[in-house]
Amino acid sequence: MVKEPVGEVYLSAEVIQARVKELGQNIAADYYGQKLMLVGILRASFVFMADLVRHIDIPLSVDFMAVSSYEGEGGVSGAVRILKDLDEPVTGKHILIVEDIIDTGLTLGYLIRHLDARSPESIKICTLLDRSIRRIVPLPITYKGFDIPDIYVVGYGMDHQQLYRNLPSLHLCGVRL
Repeated sequence: MVKEPVGEVYLSAEVIQARVKELGQNIAADYYGQKLMLVGILRASFVFMADLVRHIDIPLSVDFMAVSSYEGEGGVSGAVRILKDLDEPVTGKHILIVEDIIDTGLTLGYLIRHLDARSPESIKICTLLDRSIRRIVPLPITYKGFDIPDIYVVGYGMDHQQLYRNLPSLHLCGVRL
């Protein structure tokens, strides 16, 4: 019999939703009157981003990117490949990259450079989870939901082998990073 990797609740749905509401309200206040585009990084950010936009009560546009990073020696990401690029231009817009979790920062650092070459007005980062203990590339995270230690979680868009994204809470996962 295979043991399910989903463990105890790490962050409840209620705690997550309260923080997402706060983030959305802060973003709305900071970007009032500006051209805001949220860029979600697929796949895991889709649940967080859907909830987040419902709490940003200013006009905004939404687009998505999908990337793949290849692990080199020691599990550190190497090359980054864009699997799905943006459909809309970013020139002159304020870009807010929405991530589920930030680890080393290598992939996000690459994406920031990639988007910056397209002349947006600004680029900032919003993440649900920040696992800064693993950070290699310093990143200016403007909006952060929660700090997280070096643990693996599933639920709320995050998966283990493409499963458990539909859980409304974040759960500890019995799989090592």
